Amino acid sequence: MKTLVLGATPNPERYAFKAANKLVSNGHEIVNVGIKTGEVAGEEILNGKPEVEGIDTVTLYVGPQHQTPYYEWLVEDVKPRRIIFNPGTENAELSMLARKAGIETEVACTLVLLATNQY
Repeated sequence: MKTLVLGATPNPERYAFKAANKLVSNGHEIVNVGIKTGEVAGEEILNGKPEVEGIDTVTLYVGPQHQTPYYEWLVEDVKPRRIIFNPGTENAELSMLARKAGIETEVACTLVLLATNQY
């Protein structure tokens, strides 16, 4: 399963950094996308709206006030099976758009899902 970490950052204090590393240590392939540069868990952070394929899950680490530019890209280009809204990223508008496109949405913490074998 390939996971896109939206809001990736090289800052080890941030949950996006912790989640990316935990995903990789649990055997998941990741694609990091964010506004920062660098790498996390051995993968470069891609900027903008890169062309990606085979994404099963998008895990969000971008607040709702910064998600709007990503709506169309996520729903029409990335087309994941599901989007996880981590704490603080909940967004009814994006959730509705995703569900209309047949994408599952979940309000959950990726780190908790991984720790409890529910990912």
